[in-house]
Amino acid sequence: MHFVVCLKQVPDTSEVRIDPNTNTLMREGVPSIINPYDAHGLEEAIRLKEKVGGKVTIVSMGPPQAKEALKKAMSFGADRAILLSDRSFGGSDSLATAYILSTALKKIHETEPIDLVFAGKEAIDGDTAQTGPGIAQRLGFPQLTYAIKVKELTETSVTVERKTESGRQIVQAQLPALITVEKELNDLSYASLPNMMKAAAYEPEMWTVNALPFDLTQMGLKGSPTSVSRIFAPPGRSGGEIIDGMKDPSGVAASVVQKLFQQNIIMVSPLMKGGKH
Repeated sequence: MHFVVCLKQVPDTSEVRIDPNTNTLMREGVPSIINPYDAHGLEEAIRLKEKVGGKVTIVSMGPPQAKEALKKAMSFGADRAILLSDRSFGGSDSLATAYILSTALKKIHETEPIDLVFAGKEAIDGDTAQTGPGIAQRLGFPQLTYAIKVKELTETSVTVERKTESGRQIVQAQLPALITVEKELNDLSYASLPNMMKAAAYEPEMWTVNALPFDLTQMGLKGSPTSVSRIFAPPGRSGGEIIDGMKDPSGVAASVVQKLFQQNIIMVSPLMKGGKH
């Protein structure tokens, strides 16, 4: 089977800072990492390859330095890595990004038919959760989102357990299909020494805007109906009020309730017509 993983290099959000004067991200000195959700998608694709046989292809869009993330991804056991990199892609929002990635996947699918596409549920630098479903829509693939377990994979279908706000669902789709994954899907493995050596010598393929029949009006700023107008750090929280209830518990309780009423955290309303408050 042919598994394709959509992977993104992102800044380590635990170390991202915002310039208080310009309200822009300060990227200098901030390390880049593989998007954590994508890493779990890659892990699952490699596990399935080892189980049923086949090939794992990684596809990413980003600047030339994103090659480092692809080389690291190759060290876990992938077979091929493709980086879509061109100035024309710059400024693409999730809609334009889905167009660029799906165009690349269509080209791959023509020569090496794709059975299953994995993508993280979202990227930690954007949190839109739109790119994976956007790719599936453009490819005409059924999409299984928020997957926490691949329960069964056959030659014609895939069954997954997905997380919802109200519980869990077991869903099935015909192949080819696209799955967006949660971190609960699996535990990440360590790269083996042979794969690390292979990855060190591997050079990811670089596809520019000239490599595919792109419509320039659907990418970059021209093809992005959304834009980020401002980035800012949330205001710092003031210290909370500490009330000592040891000396007069009942009086303190009444005082706390009164404060909740004053701040409209709880509202006074009659229990029923003519009833007491």
